[in-house]
Amino acid sequence: MELKGIVFNIQKFSIHDGPGVRTNVFLKGCPLRCKWCSNPESQAARPQVLYHSAECVHCKKCVASCPEQAVSADDSGRLRIDFTRCSGCMVCVHGCPGRALTCEGEEKTADEVFEICMQDLDFYEESGGGVTLSGGEALMQPDFVEALLQRLKEKGVHTAIETTGCAAPEIFQRLAPRFDLLLFDVKHWDCAKHREGTGVGNEQIIQNLRWGYGQGLNILPRIPVIPGFNGAPEDGVGIAGLLKEIGFTRAQLLPFHQMGEKKYELLNRSYELTGVKALHPEDLTAYRQIFLDRGIDCFF
Repeated sequence: MELKGIVFNIQKFSIHDGPGVRTNVFLKGCPLRCKWCSNPESQAARPQVLYHSAECVHCKKCVASCPEQAVSADDSGRLRIDFTRCSGCMVCVHGCPGRALTCEGEEKTADEVFEICMQDLDFYEESGGGVTLSGGEALMQPDFVEALLQRLKEKGVHTAIETTGCAAPEIFQRLAPRFDLLLFDVKHWDCAKHREGTGVGNEQIIQNLRWGYGQGLNILPRIPVIPGFNGAPEDGVGIAGLLKEIGFTRAQLLPFHQMGEKKYELLNRSYELTGVKALHPEDLTAYRQIFLDRGIDCFF
């Protein structure tokens, strides 16, 4: 049986996640639970049901048809999906007359994803672009990633990964060297604060970051700057100090945004950063200067 991965989006003509024009392949599954996550639908490793309440006709066919009794309706008629019960059979999705229920994530073979990526080979070659694997955390599907990488490298396609760095050392050390570029998130220097904001500590992440640097891999540290988590000057000092100590001389700041907020409603989840003001480069002039003062070429 051919190896399959669970993909939730393939985005063409991206220009923000690596050089040139790129195809971004988003894989499901992530070990982190960042409070600000803009792709919460990526966190669970399995396909998930999303509920678009504005499209619901309140027929309750999904409630009656769910074999796991995972779908219910509250007094207002709004559906509730118990993801601890949902098996991902998608009976409710296929039977929804108003298309209020949709599926996020589907199985695809490495060949299927490869063929989609290769549709834009001319654009990669003209722009110096390629394919970026993202998520979630793509390294949670290591065998699928390896199979896809092999096909892309055989065609000379530039490959990148957006990674949390949160992976077992044997997986990271097996796959990281096969990418031309690692866009490596560095969320916090302090383990306790990292756990508070993401649900996991940063010991393994920093270990992988150090190993990758020591191996001479092409790594670009990227710092998502989140108000109330790592946006204070002392946080910038700590992160810049960590990067400087390892040896990095470049880093990218990713200002906090609210573009993923609506997705929490679709997943029947609360969003903890509702009402928090988005950041823009002009808001982070002083924060950026912290890195520049330590010899780190910091950009947006």
